Amino acid sequence: MLRVDSVQLAFNGRKILQDIYLDCKPGEIVGILGRNGCGKSSLLKIIFGTLNPDYKYISIDDRYVKKGYVGNQIAYLPQHHYLPANITINKMAPMLVDRKDWEEFAAYPTYQAHAHKKPGELSGGEIRQLEMLMILYSSATYILMDEPFTHISPVQADDFKAILRKRVKTKGLIVTDHQYQNILEVSDRIILIENGHTKMIAKHEELVTYGYLSGI
Repeated sequence: MLRVDSVQLAFNGRKILQDIYLDCKPGEIVGILGRNGCGKSSLLKIIFGTLNPDYKYISIDDRYVKKGYVGNQIAYLPQHHYLPANITINKMAPMLVDRKDWEEFAAYPTYQAHAHKKPGELSGGEIRQLEMLMILYSSATYILMDEPFTHISPVQADDFKAILRKRVKTKGLIVTDHQYQNILEVSDRIILIENGHTKMIAKHEELVTYGYLSGI
């Protein structure tokens, strides 16, 4: 199990995250919701290891993890595109995709249609789909995804949710997005970040109680 505990983060004296706790195990999707600026993206970067907070305790199977990306224990899909613009997809994909899952990955129509292209030749939606596929088919046990549904159509989002459910059989996924309907639909558990604290959401109606939604 991945455990994230006691995360504290402040910028210019302003507390962003405090009293943060969440966990995730292979076989489940944990959704994180919260208003703009609440620290969702910062939390994912802290877990991955590219942002140093004031304090954190992160462990995998009760072993302390200083940098999640070391040893490819944790993979991270950032908000922005991460693929270099001038290298073809078929040259990058083998560096990211787990060898044992290569045939399944390479069979996706999205990859077949764009394998010989460069990201600079693709639309934002096409790039996003490929980035998501590569992350989900990496060898990492835990996957962090920041706004995966941004830049893709509703039909593509539905296809992607099916892939998430398929890949979660062997991985733990932590996903956040402003398109909360997609998060509510695909997640096994929901965590809300409110005033720097994490709140475990047992029922969707609690999102109204906490003021995140006006009504469901």
